[in-house]
Amino acid sequence: MNVVWKYLDKRAGAVAALKDFSSMKFIIEHTDDEIKEAYDKMASVGGVRYDGMPHTCNLHVTEDRIIKGIEEINVLKERYRQAAEYMAWFVPAWEELSEDERYVLETIYGEDNEYGANAIYDICDHFHIERSSAYNKKNRALNHLVTLLFGKT
Repeated sequence: MNVVWKYLDKRAGAVAALKDFSSMKFIIEHTDDEIKEAYDKMASVGGVRYDGMPHTCNLHVTEDRIIKGIEEINVLKERYRQAAEYMAWFVPAWEELSEDERYVLETIYGEDNEYGANAIYDICDHFHIERSSAYNKKNRALNHLVTLLFGKT
């Protein structure tokens, strides 16, 4: 499935893509470690009880652990594939934006900020402009990102 279908409404999709950026970056950076942990859990042996009594009634517990590990690894690989597809789609458009446009969009929609008056005031202070100009700057930057991501609006 193409990543664009997830963001079908272009303007709302651009905002959602902005908000997903940090999550996708985290997935790209940490999936290898998670896959290694899943392999380690799969290959580990169960605990030993020294009282001579069996500690499980499931005779196929090792096979079940291996199957669960394989399923977990498949999910991690699919999640990584989707994140890589997202990054290949989003990053070129993001890099095409000017530094000011990136600042405005990160301030408004970034992971540290919720959309609201405080973000607008930060933009006003940064560019020494009034609130209406800050909103216009935000709208222009978002429209430019929408055009870069989805083509002509």
